[in-house]
Amino acid sequence: MTNSVKPKKFLGQHFLKDLDIARRIADTVSEYKDIPILEIGPGMGVLTQYLIKNKHDLTVVELDAESVEYLNEHFPELAGRILEQDFLKLDLKSLFNGKFCVIGNYPYNISSQIFFKVLDYKDYIPCCSGMIQKEVAERIASKPGCKAYGILSVFMQAWYDIEYLFTVPEHVFNPPPKVKSAVIKMTRNGTAQLGCNEDLFRTIVKTGFNQRRKTLRNSLKALLGKDCELLEDPFFDNRPEQLSVAQFIDLTNRIEKFIPQS
Repeated sequence: MTNSVKPKKFLGQHFLKDLDIARRIADTVSEYKDIPILEIGPGMGVLTQYLIKNKHDLTVVELDAESVEYLNEHFPELAGRILEQDFLKLDLKSLFNGKFCVIGNYPYNISSQIFFKVLDYKDYIPCCSGMIQKEVAERIASKPGCKAYGILSVFMQAWYDIEYLFTVPEHVFNPPPKVKSAVIKMTRNGTAQLGCNEDLFRTIVKTGFNQRRKTLRNSLKALLGKDCELLEDPFFDNRPEQLSVAQFIDLTNRIEKFIPQS
């Protein structure tokens, strides 16, 4: 029987040792007893055990074969519910018939990619919670005008209400990461549609923040053309981190009128 799993650096594994923190993370989805839960990267099941205890309809996805072996040996109640796959490559619609929640002690090296995938399934995922690098958590929860505010902030806040719940120190992990961690909860807001061209919205947000030190006038002129009259508006003196989600939506609608239709 496998008694423990060796953390693998190339998978970004840092196994949580603090049981109270694991319980608190599990409790972030306690109100979702009527829909399935998908746990990403369960490792040796420190969070998994509390999700099972809370009687959730639980499926776990784990890329590490050694961890999968451990989970199969120690959690017989998960028989048929342990997926040895890469979450980023999963077709989530094929796993669930309807809505489901996502939770995990996420691998720090792919956490942003995980949340971008959650956005792809936003109409199916009412809640996404768990532990990530503190810097990424601050970025997601950051408000306009803050240095941490960026692409991930705007995209996630457009569709989810963000709660930065608590900070987690390095010493509660094996091995200890070189950074602090944080637990966040993202709950789907009431937005069904942004009220703008969503592809153009994404392009504008990305283009603006890819040159975040420049004014919108300078970063977006490639999109509009340097002689576009819209760029004369004083609003384009702003930098991207100064704009709220609502202002990016409004900006998208204004810009769309000046872009030639193909």
